[in-house]
Amino acid sequence: MTASAPLRGGGRRTAREGAPRAPRRPGRAGAATVLLLLAALLVPVALTAGWARDQLTDTDRYVSAVAPLARDRTIRNAIVDDVTDGVMDHVHLDGLLSAIPRRQRPALRERFTRGIREFVDKQVRQVVTGPAFPALWRQVHRTAHQTLDAALAAPGDAAVRLDVAPVIERVKHQLSANGLGIDIARRVPHTGTEIVLLRAADVPRARAVHRAVRTTARLAPPAAAGCLAAGLLLARRRRRALTVTALLCAAATALLTAALVPLRSRALDALPHAVPRPAATTYADALTASLHTGITALICAALLTAALTAASGPVLRAVRTTWRTHRSGTARRPEDPLTEPAATERQGG
Repeated sequence: MTASAPLRGGGRRTAREGAPRAPRRPGRAGAATVLLLLAALLVPVALTAGWARDQLTDTDRYVSAVAPLARDRTIRNAIVDDVTDGVMDHVHLDGLLSAIPRRQRPALRERFTRGIREFVDKQVRQVVTGPAFPALWRQVHRTAHQTLDAALAAPGDAAVRLDVAPVIERVKHQLSANGLGIDIARRVPHTGTEIVLLRAADVPRARAVHRAVRTTARLAPPAAAGCLAAGLLLARRRRRALTVTALLCAAATALLTAALVPLRSRALDALPHAVPRPAATTYADALTASLHTGITALICAALLTAALTAASGPVLRAVRTTWRTHRSGTARRPEDPLTEPAATERQGG
């Protein structure tokens, strides 16, 4: 006599009890675990690489990210100080002080320098706070981004420079509008006003990072999707596997957020001392705002997925129980052969 599944009351066998259990496959379970773990790790990597690619290669997105900084007070103060310093480098008082006794020259030089600097600072601030400056700011940054992107995509190790002549020309026009600034405006050169964005020695390393970011941004999203799909297909309990994977993805993204804090500090510390730290911090926050938004959205989506898949288990079990109860009640109607003998005995009695 062959072994069979146990019978319930009435001699009926349920589908679950009658179906043989699937054999355990440790290799399949291990492969599913590895694939789902890779998927959870690749999702935040794909997000970060996509953000970096957009900032490095998409000029419009970069300009949109930094455009609001044209009205930021910290950035404005840094620009006023930098441009004023550049103008003051071309102001020489030797000819003016040549008729002054030598002992009085230091005090008069300091007084004249302070007065001229205050005048130039005021004129530059009027340019920076004027209604035309946001458009000028976008123009300068668009040119800078296009120059940097072209330098990283093309061969060669030449330094990348940004010509800020439009800003200087606007300041010179402002100085010339005031009679006291005509001589100062003439002393500022028309060309040669450049800022080094990338030194020649740093170009090869920056180009390697640029290529790695573009490659990762192209390969990471399909790799993450493929690992997730293959892992779920191999998993025995797919709902539980998806729940755990979503939680791991949220944890990996949170770790990425924590890792960005020291990286940001190291990047700011590596800047030259001439770059004001408050302005650099504001600039970095503007560039990474979209990344932090994406990280927050990813964590929320992962946690929501985990919650929904975890809650779907009891719901599905309740639906199955209700359906089985309904089917069992339908099967035990009076015409059911199991109930006919009892009905016959009552009629005979």
